[in-house]
Amino acid sequence: MGTGGGMAEPFGPEGLPLEQARDRILAALQPLGGSETLSLAGCLGRVSAAPVLAKEAVPGFRASMMDGYAIAGEAIPAPGSRWALVGGSAPGAPYGGNLGPGQAIRILTGAPVPEGSGKVLPQELVEIAGDGSLVLQRQSGANPWIRLPDEEAAPGEQLVAAGTRLGPADLGRLASCGCNSLAVTRRPRLGLLISGDELLPPRVPRGPGQIWESNGTLLEGLLQRLGYPVARQQVVADQPDLLRQALEELAQGCDVVVSTGGVSVGDKDWIRPLVAELGSVNFWKLHLKPGRPFAWGQLADKPFFGLPGNPVAAAITALQLLWPALQLLEGGQVQLLPRLRVRLEAPLRRAGGRPELARAELVMGPQGELWARVSGSQASSRIGSLQGADLLLEIPAELDSLEAGQELWAQLLRLPIF
Repeated sequence: MGTGGGMAEPFGPEGLPLEQARDRILAALQPLGGSETLSLAGCLGRVSAAPVLAKEAVPGFRASMMDGYAIAGEAIPAPGSRWALVGGSAPGAPYGGNLGPGQAIRILTGAPVPEGSGKVLPQELVEIAGDGSLVLQRQSGANPWIRLPDEEAAPGEQLVAAGTRLGPADLGRLASCGCNSLAVTRRPRLGLLISGDELLPPRVPRGPGQIWESNGTLLEGLLQRLGYPVARQQVVADQPDLLRQALEELAQGCDVVVSTGGVSVGDKDWIRPLVAELGSVNFWKLHLKPGRPFAWGQLADKPFFGLPGNPVAAAITALQLLWPALQLLEGGQVQLLPRLRVRLEAPLRRAGGRPELARAELVMGPQGELWARVSGSQASSRIGSLQGADLLLEIPAELDSLEAGQELWAQLLRLPIF
């Protein structure tokens, strides 16, 4: 973390490029450290604190991969071959003996295969003769249809590595290997400060120039979707004493302090000078649309993120800069949104000069080609531009007139399922 007070200047007239800003923030941070042990049900989306190794082989026995008949031996039998049926094996109720030459048992999917058997015949290949014997009607293949004892895991095999962001597949595999709890890293506690004289709670009648507060709802939902619930939130008017008190309280009770608004150069933009007074501002102002008024620094040795006041700009900068930092603080690998190449579905005109992350819908063409559909206003105050957005379309600063079919990079707004 940086030390010393003071307020940094913007980097050039346009501010700091997004990638440089992200690199500076991540280079200044270290994982919080610490861990807690939770049941598997509470570990979804958390980060594993240590490697987890399988204690024994799983499933631990040879198991049938289908309903059929386990036959003695391993050779591929010829059509017309016969076996005497001597019993059966079901999941949780294995056959009690070994198979000798000429013997077979009925077996169900997942049931243990007895010793002496090296092959399971699918039930559609055989028939039961009048004398009760098993008869092969059609040629069987070379596949024995037997699951090996260590197919899921061998003793000592690593099931998850330290620093793994745990998904349903990780938790399912751990459960299948007998784990019921797991040590996960400490998740950062987030404090969110929403500032503005004009803000009202929903359903309160509006006066002249007042708006219903939405940044809190938008950012809490976004951060919760990303795995970082907000621990404390305060909505405060643009009054220095009240804002100073709120900043101090959030820094005392949280690991990260996030604000929206108050970091630009307006007469009532108090947040940035207050952070400089109480800690330090390392840089402010991004060369990005939306998101130019952004500040990064320290507040009582806690990371501080000053997001823009406009809701779309706040959400975009949180996704681009706050989210990677939270991943690092939690001790996980920093993973950014995946990128792909798409083509514009229709011409697009804009004011150039800054790189832009435009919100777009992903559309698939008849031949599988990927198109980006940009519709409606892209104003940083319009939350509707986020609704249904699949992509953040990366438009270079120098482009102000884009034609249909033009190819661009885009960030995919979809999180992994498994």
